Amino acid sequence: MATLVRARLGVLVRAQLRRDRWQLLAWAGGIGVLAVASASAVRAEFGDEEQRAALVAVAAANPAFLFLRGTPDGTGVGAVTFFQVFTFLAVLAGLMNVFLVVRHTRGDEDAGRAELVGATPTGRLLPLVATLVTAAVVGLLLAGLVTGGFLVAGLELAGALLSGVALALAGLVFAGVAAVCAQVLPTARAAAGAAGALVGLAYLVRGIGDALGPAGADPTRAEPAWPSWLSPIGWSQRVSPFGQQRPEVLVLHVVAVTLLFGTAVLLRRRRDLGDSVLADRPGPAAGGRLTGSVSGLAVRHQLPSLVGWCLGAATLGGLAGLLAPVVAEAVESNEALGQLIARLQPGVAGGTVEVFTAALLGMAGVLAAAAGVQTVLRLRTEESEGRAELLLAAPVAVRSWLAVQLALGFVVTALVALAAGSAAGVGLVVAGRGASWLGTGPAAALAHVPAALVVVAVAGLVFAVLPRLTVPLGWGAMVLALALGQLGELLRLPAWLQALSPFRHSSALPLEQLDRTATLVMVVVALAVAAASVLLVRLRDLTT
Repeated sequence: MATLVRARLGVLVRAQLRRDRWQLLAWAGGIGVLAVASASAVRAEFGDEEQRAALVAVAAANPAFLFLRGTPDGTGVGAVTFFQVFTFLAVLAGLMNVFLVVRHTRGDEDAGRAELVGATPTGRLLPLVATLVTAAVVGLLLAGLVTGGFLVAGLELAGALLSGVALALAGLVFAGVAAVCAQVLPTARAAAGAAGALVGLAYLVRGIGDALGPAGADPTRAEPAWPSWLSPIGWSQRVSPFGQQRPEVLVLHVVAVTLLFGTAVLLRRRRDLGDSVLADRPGPAAGGRLTGSVSGLAVRHQLPSLVGWCLGAATLGGLAGLLAPVVAEAVESNEALGQLIARLQPGVAGGTVEVFTAALLGMAGVLAAAAGVQTVLRLRTEESEGRAELLLAAPVAVRSWLAVQLALGFVVTALVALAAGSAAGVGLVVAGRGASWLGTGPAAALAHVPAALVVVAVAGLVFAVLPRLTVPLGWGAMVLALALGQLGELLRLPAWLQALSPFRHSSALPLEQLDRTATLVMVVVALAVAAASVLLVRLRDLTT
């Protein structure tokens, strides 16, 4: 009997790996490439020990750097590489596993595929177990790629291996989170949104803990405060593979993965196919005013997500205000640090508070782009599940359908950015930084909207031309733009390649003046790409 169960489990795992082979190779391969490129770039850019020591000293004493990158632990090439890139890789690994698990659990239930699999002698739990095994296999692949990448870049074996294992286990924790969300929430969209938000929350909690950590006597190391221990990303960071190696911290990951996987299996055992712990409430017997038009229906569908995105963006923006006194105090108490930061940002007006705020609002711009992309990608869900066919059977043109959703994506992008900027302005005013931030905060956040609109428009173009690849290419375009924008200089990529990211052309208010030319060009590009999408979508048929 056990042999038969293992055989069936193997069939399901192979089927899932085959179905997602290209997406998983793109995710894992991209993370591996970023790892090896980052290590090579650090060795080339900061090959001298004194250069690395100066970089780490600035980071260890500056809460802004600690929030964004994590806590440094030494001046070796491996330690600096881990500090520079690991938290970003952990977020990518978490999102990869969230999409994988939700797609094969709640996503298959929504699409009816789980019912077909359940008609075979697989049992109630085997498909979920197969998905968790698939996530573990992908984790092994990711650990191998990261370990191999660091070895190719010349880093030591023990640190490279610990880095790969820590990253894979962090990803598996989020796979467990996604599995639980898939049992609790009634739709794949809700489960993916909740699990993805928890990945972002883990990054924010880790950042707060790192930024609030106590100052130590060693200028090349920084210790996090207790909130960092509430985040799986913080656990992986504390493994410190190229510094004070702490492999025992990995036990936390193993315990969390075991508990989350076990919880997901228990919840699946107790519910019926298509059911959920939080039941989907029945809708009203008659549609409201919003459902009487295409635009109103789109707004009605997007409203819950918009509220969630705005709350998350406001939380991120509010952190800028709440942490501003800590940042200011750190710089004011260290004159040498202030002078060094001034040399690192020549030609720009502003202190560390402005640097920190501009960095967080830049992240809010990425968050706004993600909200807009998700709005546009809903079109693919409506099409693949057959609802678009019902809608377009009415006197509704497919061009109008896409145009309305693109316009809504643009509006959502602006509103999410505005929520972050407004919250940052209020937080900074409360922290005593001056009433002018009530205007400066929203303006600084909205300065990133044109770049985000380009990414949203590209997602619309993919939907119009390659509908079956809308989700991977839509999100892939955003991740690529983010990677080129955030890591382009570190990786020493050619200037023309970095320039492909619209985020590279955003103005970092209030550190610099608004580049009106670049802003206008990005708005024109976004509108042109959106217009091309509307024109091209009519040339194809609906696909399921």
